[in-house]
Amino acid sequence: MTKVLTNKEFSKSLERRTLKFGIEIIRLSTTLPNTPEGRVVKNQITKSGTSIGANYREANRARSKADFKNKIKICESEASETQYWLEIISESNFLAFEDIRSINNECKELLAIFCTIGKGS
Repeated sequence: MTKVLTNKEFSKSLERRTLKFGIEIIRLSTTLPNTPEGRVVKNQITKSGTSIGANYREANRARSKADFKNKIKICESEASETQYWLEIISESNFLAFEDIRSINNECKELLAIFCTIGKGS
């Protein structure tokens, strides 16, 4: 039987999940080539991928419903941008898609979660 989480439990769980995702993005970025192009992608994906969790934490401490919704939209935007950089990494052959499949799937799931939260708030 699946346990239904309270809002507080869900929030803490998603905070932890986005933190782990940010760490995985940092680890992935260390494997990118040390070329001018590789450094650009490394910098961009590290910023967008870690920003998701940072903005979600801020959303959970929002001063108003409008502030919460704005921060959730930022999470959604950062997840979408991270997805873009993952596609760049794969399609430019910096890394094989198989090497980034799990982080790509997690990014898609986070994007879907933030889209859903944004629509409901």
